[in-house]
Amino acid sequence: MSTENAGATPTRTSIAPWLSVRDGQAAVDFYRAAFGAAEAYRLDDEDGRPVVARLEVDGAAFWVQDDPENSPTASIPHGSGGPVRMILTVADPDRLFGQAVAAGATTIAEMHEDHGWRVGRVADPFGHHWEISRQTGSDA
Repeated sequence: MSTENAGATPTRTSIAPWLSVRDGQAAVDFYRAAFGAAEAYRLDDEDGRPVVARLEVDGAAFWVQDDPENSPTASIPHGSGGPVRMILTVADPDRLFGQAVAAGATTIAEMHEDHGWRVGRVADPFGHHWEISRQTGSDA
């Protein structure tokens, strides 16, 4: 351990998705309403709109960037999703699934039991797919 960091909080390894979206403010608003996300960091443009924001759902972090050219909606048909799918594991997936749909998500797969999981999939208004789930099998 380096003496330069003596007394500093150790860095915890994590992986956090970085989502390109066509409208950063709309994305922040949607993720708040759909998943109960809280802002942990925000960098605004000169008009006060978020350019980059780190959001957290019960401590699970992800980033959004106002980047319309690289948003899945710029190049991928809305229903097909992109090459990456978010998996959001929560205690009550049925409640959060309904909350996401009420906030404007599109249902891709209704909530169901599959391979020891309670799972459903939605597409957010920005083209990203989210599996909302909870493990139910003996490995839970």
